[in-house]
Amino acid sequence: MGRPTSTRRGRVAIVALTAVCLAYAPIAFTELWPYARPGAPALGEWVLGRTVSPEFVAEAVRDRMGPYERSLVPLIVHSVLGGLLMLLGPVQLLTAVRRRIRLHRALGIVFAVTVYVSMAGAALYLVRTPPEQAFSGAAFWVVLAVILVGTVGSVTFGILAALTGYPDLHQRWLLLCYGFLMTAPLLRLEWGFLPTLYPGLTIQEINRVAIMHLGALVSFGALLATRALDRRTSVPGLTGSWAPGPVLVLAHLAGAAGLAALVPAFLDQGAEGRRLLLAYAVPYAVMYAVLAARAAGARRAGNGWAREEWRLHLGALLLAPAFSAVMVPVLERTMDLDRATALVAAAGIGCGMLAYTAVTVVSLRVLAGRELLRRRPGPQPPEAATPAPESAVVAPAGEEVR
Repeated sequence: MGRPTSTRRGRVAIVALTAVCLAYAPIAFTELWPYARPGAPALGEWVLGRTVSPEFVAEAVRDRMGPYERSLVPLIVHSVLGGLLMLLGPVQLLTAVRRRIRLHRALGIVFAVTVYVSMAGAALYLVRTPPEQAFSGAAFWVVLAVILVGTVGSVTFGILAALTGYPDLHQRWLLLCYGFLMTAPLLRLEWGFLPTLYPGLTIQEINRVAIMHLGALVSFGALLATRALDRRTSVPGLTGSWAPGPVLVLAHLAGAAGLAALVPAFLDQGAEGRRLLLAYAVPYAVMYAVLAARAAGARRAGNGWAREEWRLHLGALLLAPAFSAVMVPVLERTMDLDRATALVAAAGIGCGMLAYTAVTVVSLRVLAGRELLRRRPGPQPPEAATPAPESAVVAPAGEEVR
């Protein structure tokens, strides 16, 4: 990782990320105290009580008490270490930006261990809690499980990429990992914000609205950060495209078919279905527009690598509704869910899982290019002999982001 390519945008992004993380850390540290000792102070409850209402907070505590009590110790470990991760994330970003390599590596080890232990606490909660008894129901349980797997998988691939000498892939996976971790503070922001849009909703209903887009937004944010830090116009061995025009046409058709299945299913659920559909469709449309525009901009600028990465992620986003539509009956049968719950769960995991798949494909694209160069007869060019140095994935400060 290195300096963001747009100084102004990079500083704004870093300041915003740091502010959210610093604000959420004490909330995470104290969030579960009232469940272990009723009446104990909790910063998150105090804030919600004043931004929403004391009744909203009391209802949330009451409804979470049952699901949490059987796994309270693992959840406390998960929450407290989650607060620590909120502090480590900006520090890791700043040490990378300022190229404090030794400190970055040492803190990276602490970060990875903390992720594994924190996610182990969350995993114990999910294993001990039947989906239908989880806070906010089975759909929320499914989304939490997928985020957990995505977090652990991305930090693991990030470690492997660093150990094998692929800093560009290490950067992508760790940004995705931290994106998944950011679902926790962003969900709390929605607890405070959505009641103003939808007065009278319970916290369970707000959670169902939030999971329609949180996984998609955090993975999209990780992609934007990745592209801001990678200004190469090509990578070793990159030839052709894994997302050519015909592939994207087929992806558009598959996405349209998926939306044709999802939209009526949501509309059949009345007011709640329309609310959930809006929470899904608006962010989806914004992400589609940005990805398409960035891919076109990279083509005009002659940046083949940026164009390829934008197009791969665009193809994954297009396939997300089709994936969700297929997953609805799968979740119905494998988890014995009703149709409405399976629909919410499938829509909630689709974009995030396909974004994870896109990062996997991008990684395979890089590895395939390096393998192609390795197998070529004759001496290799210097840039192909070894993985690109860490500074090679960073543009000079002040250049425009594409």
